[in-house]
Amino acid sequence: MLELLKHEVQYVALSIMGLVYILKVFWILRFKPMKERTPGRGMEKKAIIASFFCLAMPWTMESTRKKWYKWLEFAVFHIGIAIAIVASFLIPEAPGLMTAAVVTIFKIIIAMSFFIVLLRLGRRMFSPVNKLISHPDDYFSVAMMVIWFFVAFFAMDMNESHWQFPAYFAITAFLIAYVPFSKMSHYILWPFSRYYFGKHFGHRGTYPKVKGEL
Repeated sequence: MLELLKHEVQYVALSIMGLVYILKVFWILRFKPMKERTPGRGMEKKAIIASFFCLAMPWTMESTRKKWYKWLEFAVFHIGIAIAIVASFLIPEAPGLMTAAVVTIFKIIIAMSFFIVLLRLGRRMFSPVNKLISHPDDYFSVAMMVIWFFVAFFAMDMNESHWQFPAYFAITAFLIAYVPFSKMSHYILWPFSRYYFGKHFGHRGTYPKVKGEL
C-alpha cells in the first residue's frame, strides 16, 4: 500500500491536476483579449515585465511596503508548499538527494509554514472581515494544509514505521488532485492577470511609477 501511495497514486493525482489545468487554460483563452482604444502613452512591454516581477519586488506595492511581514509570511508559506510537494517525489524517486542538510532545511521551512497556516486558519475563524468573505472551501482547504504540514514535518525523517509517513503521501496526492477544483487554484489566473494589468496600465503610462521598478 505504501509503495502504491509513493508512486502510482502520486502520478495519477498529478495527471488529474495537469489535465484540469490544461482545460482551464483553454477555457480562459476562449475569451477575447481587451483592445485598447486610447492613444498609447507608455511602454507596454516594460510595464508587463514589471507586473510579472512585482512579487519579487515587494517595495513596489503599497500594501507590502506598509506591512512587509505579510509579504514574508506569503513567501515562506508558498515556498513551504513547493517544498512539501517536491519532497513527495524526491523521497521515492531520488532519496539520495534527501541529505541531512536538505532534510533539515525542508523541516525548518515546513515548520514555519505550519505556524503560518495556523495563523491563517485563526484569521478565517475569528476575524470578522475574513469570516464575511470566507467560503466553506476556504476553511476546508486551510484545515487540510494544517494537517498536511504537520505530517510532512515528521515524514521528512523518512521513517516508514511512523504513521505520518504514509499519511503524508496520501494527503499530498489528495491535495494535488483537489486543488484544481478548489479556490486554491486561483493562481492559474495569475499570469493572465499580471499580463493584462501591465499591458493596460503600461499603455496608459501609469505603470510602473514606483521607484525601484523596472
